[in-house]
Amino acid sequence: MADEAKPLSAKKVRKNVYWAKLESCLNRYKNILIITVDFVGSRQMQVVRSAIRGRGEILMGKNTIIRKVLRENSEKIPELLDLLPLIKGNMGFIFTNGDLNSIRKEVMSFKLPAAAKAGVLAQADVTVPAGPTGLDPGQTSFFQTLNIATKITKGSIEITVPVHLCTKDQKVTASAVALLSKLNIKPFEYGIVVTTVYEAGSVYSADVLDLDMNDLVGFFANAVSTLSALSFAVKEVNATTVPHSFGRAFNILAAIGLEAGVESEAMTKVKDILANKGGGGGGAAGGDGAAAAAPVVEEEEEEEAPAMDMFGGDDAEEEGDY
Repeated sequence: MADEAKPLSAKKVRKNVYWAKLESCLNRYKNILIITVDFVGSRQMQVVRSAIRGRGEILMGKNTIIRKVLRENSEKIPELLDLLPLIKGNMGFIFTNGDLNSIRKEVMSFKLPAAAKAGVLAQADVTVPAGPTGLDPGQTSFFQTLNIATKITKGSIEITVPVHLCTKDQKVTASAVALLSKLNIKPFEYGIVVTTVYEAGSVYSADVLDLDMNDLVGFFANAVSTLSALSFAVKEVNATTVPHSFGRAFNILAAIGLEAGVESEAMTKVKDILANKGGGGGGAAGGDGAAAAAPVVEEEEEEEAPAMDMFGGDDAEEEGDY
């Protein structure tokens, strides 16, 4: 009679259940928020789970198992390998197919006040203000030990000078923890922090989600402006320099037309703009080319040199116009 299969241990069963759940999430969701949960309690996690239920799923686990699952599934989803360097510390996943930014903001809004802990990096500078502490005079020796100036006012210890206890991103000292605990001050607040985003195979910093369309347009415009300036400097013609070249050419032609007294529809619009100082009236109906001509024509004698150099002078080459 064959030996019966040895039953799996409870630990092995939990591992298999978690493995299957993580694989299921990787297949069902296309987006992942990578989170850190330092100093976040189970009750706080439960509140966040309830808040995003139906829109996202939070999954925590051992980092070693997570790495194994990602490697096992990397054959069909190669992009998962990009997540391996992020699997460290007290981290987890929020799986979602919804709007990443809204879920991120909602998740990070759940924060609770927390007492300072010795050896932990301070989230912010902490200063105890001068004023009454509510402690009885019998505890004066405690403040003397910490070299904190006090006085007794109406039967209570009062701090006479503000005391700077913690500096941001530096370790909190044991004495600072002791004083804050005495005064029942909870200077920090902890919650889930979203550090990285995995979106349809792309991995990027969560800070990118804070950018709106105006930011993106601004970045693009600055990049185009920089490329155009560099292209002019090296005398390289490309799509970013062509509009400027046409604008410069029109300005030169407009200056020549004004000097020569040329009459045309375009010149009439230029004259209207100049008469209205670039403002309303006939100038408002003028085209983009006419508008571009106005400020250049106002440069008095400076337009005369480019107008002549466009026929082959040496100064035109130095100018770099094309």
